[in-house]
Amino acid sequence: MKQTKYVIGMDFGTDSVRSVLINAADGSELASATSEYKMWKEGKYCIPSKNQFRQHPLDYIESMKETIKGVLSDVSEDIRENVVGMAVDTTGSTIIAVNEEGTPLAMTPEFKENPNAMFILWKDHTATKEAKEINELAKTWGGEDYTKYEGGIYSSEWFWAKILRTIRVDDEVKSNAYSWLEHCDWIPAILTGETDPKTLKRSRCAAGHKAMWHKDFGGLPPEEFFVKLDPLLAGTRDRLFMDETYTSDEVVGTLTPEWAKELGLPESVKVSVGAFDSHMGAVGGAVSDYTLCRVIGTSTCDILVAPTEEVKDILVSGICGQVDGSVIPGMEGMEAGQSAFGDIYAWFKNVLAWPIKNIISESTLLDEATKEKLIKEATDGILPKLTAEAEKIPLETSLPVAIDWMNGRRTPDANQLLKGAITGLNLGSDAPRIFRSLVEATAFGSRAIVDRFQEQGVNIKKIIALGGIPQKSPFVMQILADVLNRNIIVASSLQTCALGASIFAATAAGVYDSVAEAQKVMQSGFDKEYEPIPENVDKYKVLYAKYKEIGKFLEEKIHTD
Repeated sequence: MKQTKYVIGMDFGTDSVRSVLINAADGSELASATSEYKMWKEGKYCIPSKNQFRQHPLDYIESMKETIKGVLSDVSEDIRENVVGMAVDTTGSTIIAVNEEGTPLAMTPEFKENPNAMFILWKDHTATKEAKEINELAKTWGGEDYTKYEGGIYSSEWFWAKILRTIRVDDEVKSNAYSWLEHCDWIPAILTGETDPKTLKRSRCAAGHKAMWHKDFGGLPPEEFFVKLDPLLAGTRDRLFMDETYTSDEVVGTLTPEWAKELGLPESVKVSVGAFDSHMGAVGGAVSDYTLCRVIGTSTCDILVAPTEEVKDILVSGICGQVDGSVIPGMEGMEAGQSAFGDIYAWFKNVLAWPIKNIISESTLLDEATKEKLIKEATDGILPKLTAEAEKIPLETSLPVAIDWMNGRRTPDANQLLKGAITGLNLGSDAPRIFRSLVEATAFGSRAIVDRFQEQGVNIKKIIALGGIPQKSPFVMQILADVLNRNIIVASSLQTCALGASIFAATAAGVYDSVAEAQKVMQSGFDKEYEPIPENVDKYKVLYAKYKEIGKFLEEKIHTD
């Protein structure tokens, strides 16, 4: 009788890491665990007003250990002994400076409190100036445009912009940074002990979408390009990765004895090459030819795959890159997304919660315990109450119109200097109406992405929604279906990113011969479908036209520095 094999998928999100223990034979979930990043939750090392968002590597390590031990806590020894693979996905581009041994500088005594030596989170937008310089040079230096597979616009959220900005503002980090790693490369490296920056296996997904790596270039852009950008970058390229990157069905190595003992797993567990959360999430969400998988949470990442031969002559402008094998080996992976989605709703909630927290906390009428309970009850109830009231508002073309650029614009056409807006307000514009306009704005931003793919020759046959918002908010999803004028199906699993990582783990461990084979068996299926309401579709066409007109005005007329 064939022994059942098990795999672990880890999903490192913005606020926490989620791990799942999966039966590789059918994709069923035996256990899951989530651990919030402790220092991140305290707001350490971040300055939101300056778009500075940093995470300490110890947060990742401690939360990873907590979740893996959590999923293994109640299972039999037989199951533990038959865990054969692990894989990770992370946010990106989330990078860190490392020394010659591959140790993050923040994990050395002299840099343990230096934010510039920590992971620079995907949504850190401190490198807008550097991104602008990269874009200008790529178009004018007289050689290859190395942004052409990145959508033609390099973003401040990405690899090289963040490196350049960091070494410009911090001489100590510059002097001690031997190399730089993506989060999705670092976790497999430490688990397997393969931490040498010059030889560890770098993710095709991360390198292709964020670092201007492409096989047509023979790897990264040449040293000449980077030195012309800034002489401070001299030598950096040679200490990164040159010709080869790896898809996530490849094995990095097996667990070190130390990690095997720490986690309670066999040393034979194979660890695969990492990738970004949305890319593995699309695999977990059953992405297939010309399917757009939308991972919807604090932001969105939109992933589309197509046969490489069918789209090899198409370069979609203004997206986050297109890379062979970045999602499924042998397929072209295309990425787009919005810099803020759920974050916009959270922002509005926090605006409304300000007087609750700051007035009730100072009240002399209540004891401290009652204050805490009342503040929690009120703040927890804001979004559900707003949703319930916003649903009752008739859809009219005279409603307020908002622009969803509260955290800049990722796609189409990255510009992290842009700001959001709410227009058409009057004295009758109450909180539910403003909230509805914000939800509609996130849907309009989604429509702009779908339109860009379609306009440039990439057909979208199906849309799949993944993540917490699609599972929990019928209100948001119905508006999204109405604005897109498309059916949207929702994946059953709440952990599609971790499930996708598990699919790669099973493939790398040899349980399946290919990602496609593993995906057919292990993906979770769907449990909801939203259909557009015809009368709403027509009204949203009018509002979407207003959204585009207002957005054009903001971009052209309002200084964004």
